[in-house]
Amino acid sequence: MSLHIIDILIILTYFIVIFGIGIYTARMDKANIRSYFLGDNSIKWYYLGLSNSSGMFDINAISWRVAMLLIYGIQSVWIPWVWPVWNQVFVMIFLSAWLKRSGAMTGAEWMRIRFGDGLGGKLAHIIVVVFAVIEVTISIGMFFTGIGGLAAEILPNLSNTAFSSASTYSIIICLFTMLYSIKGGMRSVVATEVVQFIIMTLCCVLILVIGIVNVDTTMIQAFVPAGWLDFWPVGEISYAWPSSQTLITQETTSHGFKMISGMVGLMIGKGLIASLAGPVPGFDMQRSLSAQSPRDAAKMSGLTILVLFIPLYMMVGGFALMAIKAWPEYGGSLSKVENIFNILVNTLPTGLKGLVIAGLLAAFMSTFSAFVNVAPAYVINDLYKRYWQPNRSDRHYVIMGQWVSVIIVFIGIIIGTQVKSLTEIILFITGAFYGGYAAPNMLKWIWWRLNGYGYFAGMMAGMIAAMVGSNVVSTLVSGNATLSAMAQTSAINLMAFVFIFVVSICACIIVSIMTEGVDEETTVKFYKITRPWGIWQPVIEVIKMNNPSFEENKNFIRDMSNVGIGIIWQMSMVVLPLFLVFRQWTSLGISVFVLLSTSYLLKINWYDKLED
Repeated sequence: MSLHIIDILIILTYFIVIFGIGIYTARMDKANIRSYFLGDNSIKWYYLGLSNSSGMFDINAISWRVAMLLIYGIQSVWIPWVWPVWNQVFVMIFLSAWLKRSGAMTGAEWMRIRFGDGLGGKLAHIIVVVFAVIEVTISIGMFFTGIGGLAAEILPNLSNTAFSSASTYSIIICLFTMLYSIKGGMRSVVATEVVQFIIMTLCCVLILVIGIVNVDTTMIQAFVPAGWLDFWPVGEISYAWPSSQTLITQETTSHGFKMISGMVGLMIGKGLIASLAGPVPGFDMQRSLSAQSPRDAAKMSGLTILVLFIPLYMMVGGFALMAIKAWPEYGGSLSKVENIFNILVNTLPTGLKGLVIAGLLAAFMSTFSAFVNVAPAYVINDLYKRYWQPNRSDRHYVIMGQWVSVIIVFIGIIIGTQVKSLTEIILFITGAFYGGYAAPNMLKWIWWRLNGYGYFAGMMAGMIAAMVGSNVVSTLVSGNATLSAMAQTSAINLMAFVFIFVVSICACIIVSIMTEGVDEETTVKFYKITRPWGIWQPVIEVIKMNNPSFEENKNFIRDMSNVGIGIIWQMSMVVLPLFLVFRQWTSLGISVFVLLSTSYLLKINWYDKLED
């Protein structure tokens, strides 16, 4: 397609501003790795929170959520629980403070504090580095796929004999983002992401207004079938779509979310386990470790939720309204419901189109840059510096980190060229791959007897099980017609999580019991610094022998109560924009009441009781 000169100027201005900010903030770099990867722990928590939410404003998730909303209606808000989308609540309530108290630079370095420097601790340390690099590289490949498909649809054709237009745009945008991200490290990433968040929020409001102004309740009622506007998940979604919406009918079955209430049950079980494991070694964990104090780390995580979901679902709801209006004209030509998103951007008026494209590019670039800065910290700090070149200058480590960033981005791009289905890779990462991470990382917080050998065994067993989990589960459920049907869809990755988790936790427990535990000095030091709750009584008894006045963490009930309130709080922010978009005034009023009520409860029972 062609763009008006005004739209082109808006997009070019955006690129110039972002690149300029990224390069300017690079001047603040003090040429040491803590400054480069963590901003020297001097960045204010509210900037980190805006940066964190900007990184979570994933462009792939926007188009995917719009498609899910069109297919499943308001009940689609439950589908992101597969990630689980509310793991940030656990981080906000207690995990970010536990992480920050360690003073570590990376999640792998944190393992040394938990398991010591013996062979078991080294194995746990190395396996986290491997996991972090794999997770970041696969994610970069996923982003490469997502931005390429969008850019090819909404920007002029750049195809040539070597690359398609989608691949060409992906390469250009990824390399551009990489340049300013690796130049200035954490400060450049945070500064650019704060600006990108402002641009994205403005675009969200504009899309919401366009949708509401151009689509009235009559058009909504004519498009959506009975039950589409219901919030609570049902046993089986069976909307009576007319013949003109055969594509939507087909995709309702293919995704595996048709029996939404049963899926929600699986999601809650998986979500509790995965959330207790804490954040994976990605940009979210890096933001917590970058905060100035445990209290600031908790506030940063809370702000992430507060500023993310209302703008995000303003955009999702606004685009869904626009899709309802455009469907009669374009629906028959679509191969996937997600493709309507690209068409909608193309139909925007001059000027607004350029601004929205800039906002969508900001959504991609903020997420991409957040990941670019993560994996090199593990490779340089936890492998290169520790095992290979321990006595080089800080400047040398920064330069090597920049080269590692380049290598990882190029590997991610190669992976991205091999990805055929965006939904498939999303479900694999969140369902199967994280299954191997959940068990050992949950136990590391709550069970004193877990050692480095058990952690390593659980991670290895989980990742191996992830490779065969889908096939094993398909065989096990082959005798049940309902489960067998689900196993033929993308939902198999969620089902496989159960198998992977069982294999992983058994490996953790068996190997830990069969091997020598972590030495008493390391375990005692870890508990005194971190102060988690869980099964720590033998360690607490040792501490109290020398310090009878020591008080262990007895906040389990309060923390988990706040988690429950926080999940409801977050969900109210998800549905509030959608009820506004679809003019469900009673439900809107209820969601506003729930948001205010839960905010008050969190204020008195969480925020007012934060401590370092």
